[in-house]
Amino acid sequence: MEQRIDFVITWVDGQDEAWLKRKAQYVHNNEEGIDNRECRYRDWGLLRYWFRGVEEFAPWVHKIHFITEGHLPKWLNTQHPKLHIVNHADYIPEKFLPTFSSHVLEIWMHRIEGLKEHFVYFNDDFFLIRPVTPKDFFHDGKPCDMAAFQPVVANPSDPLMSHLYLNNMLVLCKYFNKRENVRQQPWNYFHPGYPPLYFFYNLLEMAFPLYSGLYTVHGPMPFRKSTFETLWELEGELLTQVSANRFRSKEDVTPYLFREWQKLSGNFHAKNVHRMLGYFGISEDNAKLLKAIKTQKKKVLCLNDEPLDRTKEDQVRTEIQDAFTHILPERSAFEKF
Repeated sequence: MEQRIDFVITWVDGQDEAWLKRKAQYVHNNEEGIDNRECRYRDWGLLRYWFRGVEEFAPWVHKIHFITEGHLPKWLNTQHPKLHIVNHADYIPEKFLPTFSSHVLEIWMHRIEGLKEHFVYFNDDFFLIRPVTPKDFFHDGKPCDMAAFQPVVANPSDPLMSHLYLNNMLVLCKYFNKRENVRQQPWNYFHPGYPPLYFFYNLLEMAFPLYSGLYTVHGPMPFRKSTFETLWELEGELLTQVSANRFRSKEDVTPYLFREWQKLSGNFHAKNVHRMLGYFGISEDNAKLLKAIKTQKKKVLCLNDEPLDRTKEDQVRTEIQDAFTHILPERSAFEKF
């Protein structure tokens, strides 16, 4: 029997006044080590296209678990049989709420009621624009992914991310030895389908005995629920500490910890998942992004939100919405109107 695969997506309405008031109660001016930038919560009005894409290009999905703080789009058909509305309080212990950190929402996902063992996690900026199959995400029950080394770098434009990647690696290196891990599963590090550059990275990195970082594709993440259960059993104290952070913090770990754990434990199917993904930052000039949407050359697009001139927001929003309407003009069954 073919395994059932769920999708999980987190969403926030960054313009909801009640939510903004709650967030303001926990924000401390000039607090260092957290990420409370507006772009972390901005809504571009594209969620309906996410649902249209799922209906059109992944009709095989078993259930969509839609995580929200409580607010919902007015147009969302909450009675759709495949839709499960998940409030933060439904699966995260009360003492950690309210939370404004995506990391807290992510590390507790295994507690979502009814969640299948095999699921794909989407940020709300990952969009399906061509047909995908279950085998794009899982093969023989194993998540499809790539094992590739990439150094953690000190990035002054986004220093928080450097901390997060290093935090993940510090956990992983407690349980896995780099060179021994490559010897145990060489076919997963040097898979013929990988981009040639990753072969070079992996060969070069073998000169260094300790982990310096791992490369992870920024796109939909295939997970096994049991991976979360394993890491909570081993690192429950750390994950509990992370849960207490109201905002993204430099002390956090991220869902990539769970994804990398699957790779290092050999519980994945080696595949060039980079091939199906296009990555774009939303900016004031989105010509390449708009073309990528309309030509549909990739199966999945990531539209990363970045700081933007406020005066350009409405124009950018309209351009991107029009591009999605071009390829997904019909209302989905997830929309009331």
